[in-house]
Amino acid sequence: MPPHEKLNYVEFPCKDLAATKSFFQDAFGWTFVDYGPQYSAFADEGLDGGFFQSDQAATTATGSALLVFYSQKLEETQKKVESAGGTIIKPIFSFPGGRRFQFTEPSGNEFAVWSDQ
Repeated sequence: MPPHEKLNYVEFPCKDLAATKSFFQDAFGWTFVDYGPQYSAFADEGLDGGFFQSDQAATTATGSALLVFYSQKLEETQKKVESAGGTIIKPIFSFPGGRRFQFTEPSGNEFAVWSDQ
């Protein structure tokens, strides 16, 4: 049973479900369970969730929340993101407490990766 009144699941719009799944499989090793042709779910990635077919994208420019990955090796993670087809929209920068970069995946959803290393 999930913890009471805690965040449990997140859903993202997705313009190209196949490309998005391929990106997350290649960059982060995710696996998916398809629920029909327009929805695919992921689990055990820090927060469970899914992608649904849509013409929209989740970006901070449109007011979306920014989900942030953690990495012990920030430069290596950035290379994996780029190799898998992600687009770096904010290169690595420092902030109080660490460093991070922001990227979009092939469907245009924005994410960040941070490190305290």
